[in-house]
Amino acid sequence: MQRDREISMATEFNEIYLSAVIGRSVINNKGDELGILRDLVMIPGDVFPEVSHIVIKSRNGLKSLPWNEVTLFTHVVISVAGAQPPGLSSFEARDNEILVKRDLLDKQIVDANGAKVVRVNDIKLGNLNQKLCIFSVDIGFRGLLRRLGYERLGETIAKTLGKDIPNTEISWEYVQPLEANSSKLALNIARDQMNEMHPADLADILENIPIQSIRTVLDSIDAETTGDTIYELEADMRNVIINQLNDEQVSDILEEMEPDEAADILADLPEGKAQELLDMMNREDAEDIQELLEHEEDSAGGLMTPDYFRLSSQITIGQALEILKGCADDVETIYYGYVVDADDRLEGVVSLKQLLMNPPETHITDIIEENIKYVHIDAEPEDMLETLAKYDLIAVPVLDSDDRMAGIVTVDDVLAHYLPQIIKIKRR
Repeated sequence: MQRDREISMATEFNEIYLSAVIGRSVINNKGDELGILRDLVMIPGDVFPEVSHIVIKSRNGLKSLPWNEVTLFTHVVISVAGAQPPGLSSFEARDNEILVKRDLLDKQIVDANGAKVVRVNDIKLGNLNQKLCIFSVDIGFRGLLRRLGYERLGETIAKTLGKDIPNTEISWEYVQPLEANSSKLALNIARDQMNEMHPADLADILENIPIQSIRTVLDSIDAETTGDTIYELEADMRNVIINQLNDEQVSDILEEMEPDEAADILADLPEGKAQELLDMMNREDAEDIQELLEHEEDSAGGLMTPDYFRLSSQITIGQALEILKGCADDVETIYYGYVVDADDRLEGVVSLKQLLMNPPETHITDIIEENIKYVHIDAEPEDMLETLAKYDLIAVPVLDSDDRMAGIVTVDDVLAHYLPQIIKIKRR
């Protein structure tokens, strides 16, 4: 009997989609119908998740049957061992139980390759070591057509148009539940890939998943990536994200961000909340951010970052490169080095290209540009953009009212100021 079952399973069933079997008749060895297939109970497996039981809708309610009592599993019929299988019993849903149709179908998944949120349209099941396993999830249009019963019609139409309907599937090895052992789960690409995604792509994902899943995604990425991602969001969505975290987590994230970006986020929060977060932060980081908050948001002082590649006129190029290695992680832009004196007065600028092309023993004063282009701390965006464009600069130094170096404004910060206006004009 077992040998017959193994032959049957091996020859009649290799891979099949969930949409092809849900609703199919379940019969006993005499051909009598026990009911129709309602769902599959999923448990962890050695390679892929395995089906432990099938759920049958009968005239007497929902029944549960162990998978090892299934003898045939096809898109036409499902048969079970014996006239009255010994394992057949009333089905009772458990809180931590995952049902394939109920909990996976139509749920959202993060497609790391496309960096977007998509929906599970179908699920591919497979035979592995005589066990029914979940091989992959179908996120494409073909899966939706198959589920609706229009796959062949769709192929005919596509062929007429000279097109093809691609198979768009994600292997289960890249998929994990957002909440382990939860029947209310969304799905997520393996979490170690989240930190490798661009913050702008992660921001798009956060905007398209349920609010209750946001916290779980944030827990999957580090503080620096979280900060960069939050900065990419619109102000309203930023506040939603921040409300998902406790104050200590938010302060840690703000400390990992560039000061100007952290200041932008705090500026959108209620004043009392912003001050509470500042009080929890590292004193030096908080002071840098507080200084930025004191300036108009769209002025040079509001857009600048106080961190820059600072150099002394008393060093060689070799020493400058050693300084660069030590501060590279803390400085937003390192295309230029700014030579300042003890009173923070700007003496000259040197490009990274010049540092790399000249001998290490060359004195820094031999290569610096002394005809410095700069803006004052109260400069308007138009002034900054004009200076950056006219002199083909990536960043421009910002001087305070005493002509001391206060920070730098980068071209991307200025362009980001104009981006909403550009989008608005484009939509007209």
